[in-house]
Amino acid sequence: MSEFDADVVIVGSGALGANAAYQLAKAGKSVIMLEAGPYIPRWKVVENYRNSASKRNWCAPYPNLPWAPNSYTEGYVDAKGDDDFDYVTSYLRVAGGSTRHWASACWRLLPNDFKMRSVYGVGRDWPFTYDELEPWYLKAEREVGVVGTGQEDQSGQGRGHYPPRSAEYPLPPEAKPYMVQRIQARLGPMGYQVVHEPHARVSRPYDGRPACAGNNNCEPICPIGAMYSGDMHVDKAVALGVDLRTESVAWKLEKGGKGKIVALHYRKPDGSDTRLTAKIFIIAAHGLETPKLLLMSDVANSSDQVGRNLMDHTGLSLTFLADEPLWTGRGSVQHGSIVNRRDEPSRSKHSAIRYSLRNLVPNIDVTVPLLKQGVMGPALDQAIRDRASRIMNISTMSETLPDPTNRVIPNYGRKDAIGLPMLTVNYRLDAYVRGMRDQANHDFANFLKAFNGEVIEAPTGWRNQYHIMGTTIMGDSPKDSVVDPQLRSWDHPNLFLATTGVMPSSATVNPTLTGIALALRMADTIIREL
Repeated sequence: MSEFDADVVIVGSGALGANAAYQLAKAGKSVIMLEAGPYIPRWKVVENYRNSASKRNWCAPYPNLPWAPNSYTEGYVDAKGDDDFDYVTSYLRVAGGSTRHWASACWRLLPNDFKMRSVYGVGRDWPFTYDELEPWYLKAEREVGVVGTGQEDQSGQGRGHYPPRSAEYPLPPEAKPYMVQRIQARLGPMGYQVVHEPHARVSRPYDGRPACAGNNNCEPICPIGAMYSGDMHVDKAVALGVDLRTESVAWKLEKGGKGKIVALHYRKPDGSDTRLTAKIFIIAAHGLETPKLLLMSDVANSSDQVGRNLMDHTGLSLTFLADEPLWTGRGSVQHGSIVNRRDEPSRSKHSAIRYSLRNLVPNIDVTVPLLKQGVMGPALDQAIRDRASRIMNISTMSETLPDPTNRVIPNYGRKDAIGLPMLTVNYRLDAYVRGMRDQANHDFANFLKAFNGEVIEAPTGWRNQYHIMGTTIMGDSPKDSVVDPQLRSWDHPNLFLATTGVMPSSATVNPTLTGIALALRMADTIIREL
């Protein structure tokens, strides 16, 4: 009988943890995977959404339990920030994690995103280059079924087919929505480059998933399972023998001799505790929950960087009515992106920008303001039809830099139903982010001019995008980082972190694909060492 409960214990069953678990199980390793929340099947989430009045709260159709609150639970995340900005985030605590309600954007970082200090003199460099991660990007794309085209320049800088790829995307792009066609037609002559957004809603049957049928319900749940979500790899891992333990909240990592982690403790809803031993421990929780666990356990923090350097894509948003029907809401909720500002020399002075085009069915968004204005009867019906056809939202995905004062810590003043602390987040915008406002306003003015737009919501307030990076930052020195290039804790040789929190730069793109690529690379390291 083994002296360990498993070869590997993984905390968190989101896309990163589940992908790592699947690779380890394929290699014949025994794995226990813990999930704070329950397993909820897709059909139940769809039913919950249909019966819910909160159609714009992506967490609402999912369980929100006293021992595993989601981020929208009143008081769970105590956010402190600037007077002109309220920090809000949205994540789930269920099997499959927050990719259960994402929009599935699957961008790669650009080569210069790995070299911010070297190229632009700001931020941090990664401890390796784009070329090192490229094969793992490709593997990640194949695992989740990414739809895209390698024939465009995603940097917006006239570099041809960029970033470099060793093979094409697993799946070809779907038909281009009318909205994207019209934006290309009217912004293209002004020099704006609108490219396809790579994503994980399959364009043809793939890995047991049906092709996307254009339900436009990607958030909070794809009703048919065409869009990838982390529970798909949870199911694959369990089928290979991974022991999934739901409603099991990790709360303590136990240190032993020679710096090793010797056990992990988790708590059930009834308050009972269990101690697990393993050769390797992987913390694959959310980018806010992972540092919380490490700080509660007083581990991995000799650098004093755990929970610090919080980055997000905090930016501005413009909503307007075009002078022609654009018919947003056809196809997937995100399709197309304006990339001109993604890698300009101005990154040395202020945030890079990528413009995201919202393609969500807008009926609810246009109806509520009309009702508040007192519009009723046939006039309301006519106004909804008109505005829903012409409304457009364009928002910035704005790069932030790692700042140690932007941090997450356990909130011992507030505890959940099983006695564990909630969260406090301190997050403020520095001059680097704020410095992009003039550029963004210039571009927004051009977008309005191109469409003779009537402003519905001006880009005055700052908004974050729920993309968590930096909180367990990776580096090449134990003095100023939490993990090494293999995602191994500098302090504990058998502790690894699989979270987007390890990323040293935020760039302007969603971090999930990069996180999965890093998790696959980490799993390969562990397999070779076990």
